[in-house]
Amino acid sequence: MGIYVVGAVGILVFYCAVLAVGIWAGTKQKNRGDEEVLLAGRSIGLAVGVLTLIATWVGGGYINGTAEAMFNTGLAWCQVPIGYSLSLLFGVMLFVKPMREENYFTMLDPFQRKYGNRIGALLYLPALLGDIVWVGAILNALGSSLVVILELDPITSVVVSAVFAAVYTMVGGLYSVTYTDVLQLACIIIGLLLSTPYIYLNPAVDPQLVSSSDWLGHIEQQDIGEWLDVLFLITFGGIPWQGYFQRILSLRSLKIAQILSIVGMFGCVAMAIAPAFIGVVAKGTDWSSVPDFHRNVTKRDAEIILPLALRFLTPAWVSFFGLGAITAAVMSSADSSILASSSMFYRNIYKLAFRPNASEREMTWVMRISVLTITALSTLIALTVTSVYYLSYVSSDLVYVILFPQLLLVVHFSKYVNSYGCIASYVVGMVLRLLGGEEGLGLPPLIRYPMYNEETGDQKFPFRTFAMLGSLVSHLLVSGVTNHLFMNRVIDPARWDILGIFNEQSSDNELPAISTVSRNVDDQPIIRKDELVSDSNGGVANPAVETYRSLPA
Repeated sequence: MGIYVVGAVGILVFYCAVLAVGIWAGTKQKNRGDEEVLLAGRSIGLAVGVLTLIATWVGGGYINGTAEAMFNTGLAWCQVPIGYSLSLLFGVMLFVKPMREENYFTMLDPFQRKYGNRIGALLYLPALLGDIVWVGAILNALGSSLVVILELDPITSVVVSAVFAAVYTMVGGLYSVTYTDVLQLACIIIGLLLSTPYIYLNPAVDPQLVSSSDWLGHIEQQDIGEWLDVLFLITFGGIPWQGYFQRILSLRSLKIAQILSIVGMFGCVAMAIAPAFIGVVAKGTDWSSVPDFHRNVTKRDAEIILPLALRFLTPAWVSFFGLGAITAAVMSSADSSILASSSMFYRNIYKLAFRPNASEREMTWVMRISVLTITALSTLIALTVTSVYYLSYVSSDLVYVILFPQLLLVVHFSKYVNSYGCIASYVVGMVLRLLGGEEGLGLPPLIRYPMYNEETGDQKFPFRTFAMLGSLVSHLLVSGVTNHLFMNRVIDPARWDILGIFNEQSSDNELPAISTVSRNVDDQPIIRKDELVSDSNGGVANPAVETYRSLPA
């Protein structure tokens, strides 16, 4: 059999194995309640938690993009693995403890608890866009890999992969996603470790050329602002993702959650070593002497340099294992992001904001439809955008500019912010980011910041970070001003408080406080003090946390 048939059969077997594990894991689900569907009953241990977190972070865009960056520009500009690994470190420093102690279900819960369900739901849009673009990036990576290695039609390969991921995600929720991640991470490790030595030992590879190549890369003085901007974007824009918090909140204890983030950081760095090395080796290869290839590669081939190396620099049977690594990386990240956005829509948008009394059967269908919709949108992105590396960092863009400052303030400075500041911050961050332009999306820069390159059209000034800081400052400023004006009756709240968060009438109409269960530092259940949860119009909204319930000690 030729490589096409054998490879196609191998991919089919792999997909069936993943689907079987996903369906089996779904049987562990005890009911269709929020805690079971979204957080696997908060029962995930350290070993499985670490594996699923690494598998989620190390997607197809991660390993393909790392090889692409090392081939193109060297280590200096290979910021995705460094930034996303650092995001786990800052995540545990800033958010793990407070999010665990409040017993949240999703990343949007603190927003809805503070601002009400409908205003809090606005923050779903940048989170949704981030997940859709991220899944599109990794599906794009898979499509390009299958085209090179198996000569499969990219549309077919992307669509089939997306359908498989959607099916088992619908079946078992986080249980299915978590346990399939374990299998997928094993495939990634085996595939990369097996392929790398064969690639380096290929006769077309010149070891001297590899060792003497400029694999470190360099940063020009005029590029320092841009370099820092991208690094901050990836690092802090890599934190406010439901896929990350879904794993943090599903673990058995706070201590496990803290350990998981640190171990996961080192695991993600380790997983970047093999694709980075392959990118360097590909740069030191005489591709014109490679059998069945016979041409030089250029920077235009950088996006597919990893699958090219797997296809032409390794024996056929080895390339299948390498392909398995790429496929596993794609599936492990795709299912996590699909579930993440679906979970927030299921709970924070549909259930809390619009249909608080929806039946369990209705919510099951809402979850399934949202999974299919997000999968379809991500597949469309995957088939229309080219660069994997570009997609992998642009997916963090709006998350960094809008979500990061919002999450930082609502978690750590909740007393100083309000709904007016939230809306102002949202608008300011969005406008500043769009005015800075984005060449890959066809948006011209309407603001030309200092150091703007007229020839290339590049913003050398860290304009994304400037937009993020503008979002943060506007949030604090508008919240402070409105607090002063309304609370000191400089402006009559009964007439001008259109969101109903200051006027006395809305306070008189609030219902009794809702007791909730939280956990202390040692993750033992405690009864947290009563807390009021009001919607944007001043009335009591459905709580962003479950009504009082008992938790096992």
